[in-house]
Order: sequence, then C-alpha cells, then structure tokens
Amino acid sequence: MKRGILFLSFIFLMVNGMAQNVGIGTTSPAASAQLDISSTTKGFLPPRMTTAQRDAIPTPADGLVIFNTTTNSIQLKISSGWVPLTTPATAAVCLPTIVIGTQQWMNENLDVAFYQNGDPIPQVTDGTTWAALTTGAWCYYNNDSTLGNTFGKLYNWYAVNDPRGLAPQGWHIPSDAEWITLSTALGGESVAGGKMKEAGTLNWTSPNTGGNNNSGFAALPGGFRQNAIFGLLGLWGSWWSSTPDVSNMIWGRFIFYTDVALGRGLTEKTYGYYVRCIKD
Repeated sequence: MKRGILFLSFIFLMVNGMAQNVGIGTTSPAASAQLDISSTTKGFLPPRMTTAQRDAIPTPADGLVIFNTTTNSIQLKISSGWVPLTTPATAAVCLPTIVIGTQQWMNENLDVAFYQNGDPIPQVTDGTTWAALTTGAWCYYNNDSTLGNTFGKLYNWYAVNDPRGLAPQGWHIPSDAEWITLSTALGGESVAGGKMKEAGTLNWTSPNTGGNNNSGFAALPGGFRQNAIFGLLGLWGSWWSSTPDVSNMIWGRFIFYTDVALGRGLTEKTYGYYVRCIKD
C-alpha cells in the first residue's frame, strides 16, 4: 500500500508541474533521480512484447524501453529506430565453437539482425528490391523464418563488408586466405568438404558423399539466394569470405551433397550466402 501511495503521489506531482524526487523502497531517493527504486530482492520489469507488437506502437517516443520476446533482448527507441541494450540470447556470441588447426571457428552459421554497433540490418524479402541493393541486408531461405532455426540467415556481401561490423565483437568474417588455411589443415580443398559436412541425411540430401564432420565444422546445405530465386536447399552449402577479387566479385566457399571438396569460386555481391565467423 505504501508503494502505491508513493507512486500515485509521484504522478500527482508530475501532473501538477511540481515533480519531486520520489523513492520506492527508500526514504532517501538520490538527488539526481526523479524516481529511485531500491530493492535487493526484486528487479525492474519493462513491458514485454514481440517485434510485431513493438512495431505496432503508435509514434514511439525516443527513450522508450521494452523487452522484445522475439529477440530476447531489452531494446531502446532512438531516432534511427530500435536498438538492443542487451545481447540477444540467440546471438552468435553464444554459439559453440570448434578449433581446427590454429583457428577457432563458430560451428553454426551467423544469425544476427544487428551490426556490432547496434544498428539494425534490414530484412529484405522482395527479390527486385534485394537485387538493387548496394547496402547490407539479410533474409531467411525462401523467406521462411522456420528455416532460420537450422541454417541461420542469408546475407548479401554489403552486410559482410559494412564498417559497423557484421561479426560480433572478438570475431570477424574469414578472408579468402583464412579459408585456405582451414582447407589446408583438413588435407586440402579436394577433401576438406567431406570432413566439414554434417554427417547423415537429416539436412543433407542423400547420399551426402563423404560427409563425416570429422572437423566438427558441421556445415549445412542451406542453399543460396539470387535476387528473387532461392536454390539448392539440402544440396549445397555456401559461405562468404571478406575478400574481393580484382574483378570486383567476391571469393566464396561451397560444398555439394555429392562431393567431398570445399569449392572456391567468385560470386556477385548481391547474392545471399551464409556467414561463418572466425576468432580474432
């Protein structure tokens, strides 16, 4: 009852333009705080809502705070949009890792929707819009969020190359040379793919030739995106490097369901491929 009276008093004073320092759980609120809540057994609980519910808030004020149940993170409204104040529980920094040779890799594909500085990365589902982009974007394969739970997000190369940082702090997108180091540690490009592929046919289409995951990399056949076209789910895995060629195309890595090789080839910046991060 006492807390209720204090809160009502605070509201009354605010309405009447005579706001004072108000304490809940304390009789000596801090002089610099309009409202000082003190407790050693309870916390402050902001409103909890999904991303869709958050986006339905009419004209949200800058400084508004909510807990996003879709991303499992506290978010703050600023002039440029919503930014996370906490690391989402699904962020790649929480993913398990694997050491291969001298390198430490994440053993799942990247699945983040914010750059390292907190700026949101746009989700782009329309094929025509995707094809015309010269800035970063992500999508799910076939725009199906349920597939993201297994394969992660597809990114264009503009997201990979954005100076705000796609990889979480302490990690980076592997260069072409670092991919070569990986394949060398696994016996060379001609056999590395089989040692990297997840074993069995739960996600890979039969016969998943040579897929034994001896490296622990657990590569999955998430396919790719080319503008409005999604292709080769279950048959082909694709990953970006951070290295452009003199032709202004980008070196990528590929694994096929009937091959044990780790392929290397050039691709357009507008394609959608997956990302594996390597430790700094």
